[in-house]
Amino acid sequence: MTERLDVVRTTPRFSGRVFNVRSDDVRYEDGTVHTLDVVEHRGSFAIIATAPDDRLVLVRQYRHPARRCLWEIPAGTAEPGEDPRDGALRELAEESGYRAAQIRDLGALYVTPGFCTEVLHFFHAWDLTPGEQNTDDDERIEVATVTLAEAKRLLASGEIADVKTALSVAWLEGPRTEISGMPGR
Repeated sequence: MTERLDVVRTTPRFSGRVFNVRSDDVRYEDGTVHTLDVVEHRGSFAIIATAPDDRLVLVRQYRHPARRCLWEIPAGTAEPGEDPRDGALRELAEESGYRAAQIRDLGALYVTPGFCTEVLHFFHAWDLTPGEQNTDDDERIEVATVTLAEAKRLLASGEIADVKTALSVAWLEGPRTEISGMPGR
């Protein structure tokens, strides 16, 4: 199997605030050409923020595709050209109000590489100072700190239902090493 396919043609399909969509016609080794749809995304940040007593900072907000409110770790989309560490600190402060004196890069993973270019950068933030949230106009965010046991109960009940937060709960429970599947990190 070839490592990379030749792109014969790219056709833009949609341009939006958070992502774009394109269709790529790609040529396989046997000469056939197939169309693959791709969601183009600038990348994002997920912050495992731990308050005193190792309590996890969670935010609760309405997620329209899920049609309900979910508890999640603070996260958000990168601004064009934004450094991942700076973006993680910005998103943590905007969504939760917390400012971190300490932050560590844990690595990055593709979110859904079957159709999307989004790379999610994970960070651990600690030595937190509470402050005011600075949410976007369309965000209504509740903030809480929970113990690991409480986070596991939220996961079991379905109130935590996203992969980044589920992975973060597992990270807190484990050896707390890097989370990385991205080459060159």
